[in-house]
Amino acid sequence: MDPQSIDADYDRIIELIYRGALEQQPWQSALPALRQALDAQVTSLVLRPPSEGDRGVILNCVRPEDAGQAAETRLADPNDWEVTAYREQFFTLDPFVNLPHDKVIALEDILPDEELVHSDYYLHYLQPIGLFRILGVDTAEPGGMLARLRFSRRQGEPRFDARERQLVELITPHLRLAIEIYARLNRMTSERDLYAGAVDQLSVATVILDEQGRVLNTNAVARAMLDEADGLGQRGERLHITSRRVDGALQEALDSVARARRGQEPSVVRALRVPRSAGRSDLGLVIRPVPTSEWSEGQSSPCTAVFISDPDLRESASQQSLGELFGLTPAEANLALLLARGLSLAEVSEAQNISPHTARAQLKSIFSKTGVSRQAELVRLILKSVASLA
Repeated sequence: MDPQSIDADYDRIIELIYRGALEQQPWQSALPALRQALDAQVTSLVLRPPSEGDRGVILNCVRPEDAGQAAETRLADPNDWEVTAYREQFFTLDPFVNLPHDKVIALEDILPDEELVHSDYYLHYLQPIGLFRILGVDTAEPGGMLARLRFSRRQGEPRFDARERQLVELITPHLRLAIEIYARLNRMTSERDLYAGAVDQLSVATVILDEQGRVLNTNAVARAMLDEADGLGQRGERLHITSRRVDGALQEALDSVARARRGQEPSVVRALRVPRSAGRSDLGLVIRPVPTSEWSEGQSSPCTAVFISDPDLRESASQQSLGELFGLTPAEANLALLLARGLSLAEVSEAQNISPHTARAQLKSIFSKTGVSRQAELVRLILKSVASLA
């Protein structure tokens, strides 16, 4: 490696390391740059080591076979033989794992060449893929996520020298911080998706708007509702209600939330009814501010959440989940579901093709198992239970 290349490459590599935490395929730009900077045959980043029943997460960048090919190539296919074989067979044989954190080490530091060439790891894995020299570092973020960065060269190529080790030492603190950013973003995304999925299961439409009243995000229920445009729709980037009077109330409520946010004042939650076409129930809207931190800023950040309930959407609890929650038989759970959907006991009897006497007997058993004594109480119990989230 050119002695001046550390200075030439360093700033760009650091930028790419931090950008990697935000890329759709993490570190897809940084790994090729690192491979080129250290003139390695392969650069690998292990974000989760493989184990029995777990493929792990291993990112590889391989030197282009054609010397004229662009140096910054895509990451290798995770299904390539080298990755698959390492994951499924050779990870447990790898002597170059569980390194002291943040310490740059070469394979020859812990396993001399003469011992390496007689090891199963070399004979059955490194030699078939033409690798011999390895330089690496392990680092971990506070939440426990461990990253293993590795550089590999062929047997006829020189060992990694002191300046190359120095470059890896310099980038390691930045890699550790980037890994922490990546881990936090993934945890937040997982939590967000979990809560969003729960809201979807409850058949609640959710629309997030910015300070200017522009739609930033919708869940699947809201998207279908806006596409249908019965009573409530979207014009350009804004929510629109067909009724001019109710639309005026909506816009005033959104403006009120935005004004309160700019003035750092509390905002009142508002509720509206949205009329729809004949034969359909009114939609119910709740408009409330999105919680912000002391440092939240920017007119394009989430400002207002609009939650929409459609009484015509069927309750989504499953027969199996109700049975497990309350100890109901399949027939009893099905009857309870139909009652929760607004059918009378006579209508349930007809729909299920059972006698009124059988329907009453099943209802009496349901009352006994759930501890309620009236049909209205049973419906409320079902609608407020966690069965809808199953």
